[in-house]
This record gives sequence, C-alpha cells and structure tokens, in this order.
Amino acid sequence: MKKVRVAQIVTRMDWAGSPDIIRIICASLKQDGYDVKLITGPTKNFSAGTKNFLEEFKNDIIVIPWLRREANLFLDSLSLMKLYLILLKEKFDIVHTHTAKAGALGRVAAYLAGCRRIVHMPHGHNFYGYFSPFISMLVKRLERFLARFTDGFVALSDLEKEDLLKFGIAEDKRIRVVPSGMNLQFKGIDRVEALRKKEELGFRLDERIVGMVSRLEEVKGPEYFIEAAEMVARRTEGVRFLVAGEGSLRRKLENRVKELGLGDTVIFTGWRDDALEIISFLDILVQPSLNEAVGRVLLEAQGLGIPVVATKVGGIAEVVKEDVTGILVPSRDTEELADAICGLLEDEGKMSSMSKSARKWVDEKFSVEMMLKEINSVYKEVSRI
Repeated sequence: MKKVRVAQIVTRMDWAGSPDIIRIICASLKQDGYDVKLITGPTKNFSAGTKNFLEEFKNDIIVIPWLRREANLFLDSLSLMKLYLILLKEKFDIVHTHTAKAGALGRVAAYLAGCRRIVHMPHGHNFYGYFSPFISMLVKRLERFLARFTDGFVALSDLEKEDLLKFGIAEDKRIRVVPSGMNLQFKGIDRVEALRKKEELGFRLDERIVGMVSRLEEVKGPEYFIEAAEMVARRTEGVRFLVAGEGSLRRKLENRVKELGLGDTVIFTGWRDDALEIISFLDILVQPSLNEAVGRVLLEAQGLGIPVVATKVGGIAEVVKEDVTGILVPSRDTEELADAICGLLEDEGKMSSMSKSARKWVDEKFSVEMMLKEINSVYKEVSRI
C-alpha cells in the first residue's frame, strides 16, 4: 500500500511551543506509516527534545537557508521559489504549514506546485495585538486570500477558531480545534538533578523561586515581571526570581534590575535547553504576556505540578483553570501581578492544592494521543474533499 506523503513546513524549530508540537506530529506520523518530510529554515535555539529529534529525523529534513521568521522581500522570494521547486518535485499528498510566515509562503508554493491537499495550523492569532491597525488589516486580507486554497485549519484553542470565523477567514466546517498535546516527558524529570541545577544557578535549596521562562520580547511582557518582582521582594522575604530565555529586551531588563536595586535577587540564565528541569524547581511560574495563542510553557509547568500566574489574554484562559491550577490577572497590570504572586507564596495550602489539580488537568485535557488522533482525522477529511 502506497504511503501518504506529508510535508510539514515551518520557518524555524527554535525555542519551544510550535517546534514541540511539530516534532511530536512528525515522529508520530512516521510511526503510523506516513512518509513525512520536515521543511524548515535554520535553527539556532532549540530545546533538548528538539535537538534529539533533529538528529534522529535528519534524513527527512530539508533546510531552506533563506526561510526566516522576519519579513525580507528578497529572502522571502528566494524561499518561495525554493519551496515551490521542492513541492513540485516531491509531489506530496498533503502539505501541512505551521505559523504565519511559513503558512503564507508554504500555502502559495503548494498551490502553485499543484499539491492536492493543504492544511494550515496558525499556532496563534496575528489579527490583532501584534501590529498596527493598518498592518493588522493587511494580515486579515492576506489570510482571506490564502484561505481560498486551504482545505483545513487546525486551531489550538477555541479563541483561534473564533478569530478565523469572526474575521471571515474560513467557515466552521473547515476548522478543527485540537488542544496542544503534551508528551509528558517531564514525568521522567530527576528531582535530585533539578535541585542540583537550582544550586548551580546560584540559588539556595531553601529559597523560594518565582520564574519566567520565555522569549524576552515585548509581546511576552517580561518588563512587567521585573517590575512585579521588585514589589514582591519588598513584601515577601526569602524569595528570588529567575528569568530564563533570550531576546531583544534582555539588556534593557538587566539594566532595569540594576536600577531597581535588585542585585542578585533576579538571575538571568539566558536560553536553556534544559528548561523543563528549571521549571521543575520553581515555586511559581509567571507568564505576563500581552498576547498569547496558548502559552505551552504554562502547560509544561502545570504538568510538573507548578502553580502559574498568567495574564488573561489570548488562549491562556483555555489552558489555565482560573483559581484551580493558577491565577489569571489583567495584562500590563504590575500591581495585580505582584498581588497574585504574593497571595500564592503566602498560602501554602492553596499552592499544594493547585499543584495537584494542575497535574491532573494536563493529564486529562492535553494528551498527545488526543492531539494526534485529531490531526489524523483532519488529514482523512481533507483527503476526501
């Protein structure tokens, strides 16, 4: 029996989030008998899981050196041409694109190459909150155009689906909501090793640690975490803060820490490929995003039994059970953020209850098996069109 050939297209496998979902999909489809190829741009910052995957999957990966997240008319034109030539030669049965940039270039190339079925997974919503009103309008118009030759959409949250409907991108029958699947690899985290890393990073074992693990970009709201840290440090003894991640705001954030006189109360680790081990020794994980599709790090933290404090934006309310597995606060509100952190630190009973509820929530709602079953179903549906 001829294998169904599937191309997965993404700009990069950096950081976590969408790369984690993509590698899970690729590995599973291959085991299920699909012939899968990953087409991606260069990768610089990858998690330990993604690093292992790229090595194991290397014979089925095609790297396009010009395919990048940032807009560049010349490089994007080269990427589009290369994608077209690859898809024309390989004759995939299904082309599955991920994220906005790869979704645009990949779908156009697939259509021009005559690919039979095209599926798109936005991994977020770029219709508002990221760009100026004018650019947002252009994004909506572009997505409506691309939707003309998109057979199926996979949304990670109900909010994503609502956006696709509200802005006239696609009709209900073409959209499937598939919650982000966690492979629960964190259940194998070595507690002793995690505590050793806590000491290596300069923390005492008896110190309570509140952390943010994220790209240090404006949309993630790291400056609000720093401002809240100063408030919490004044009100609560024996607590320190960790910022794990890289981005354009790192130097500015480090300077702000100095201005606030926090000294070594806040430790910056830079990008880490052992983020799960770091999350596992936190007392609270904070995600102060201004816009967020899902916030996969929130699922990782909850799966590890770590209570979370996050902003009530995007799809976060769908992955955090408010006042059960974490606390949700308005975005850009430093005082509310600090109050939520302090409230948890001062209530050990609530922390313990949230820890147990968080593990159960992720186990039951965000299983890899459920996600993969739904993806398979989408592929079968578009193949019947």
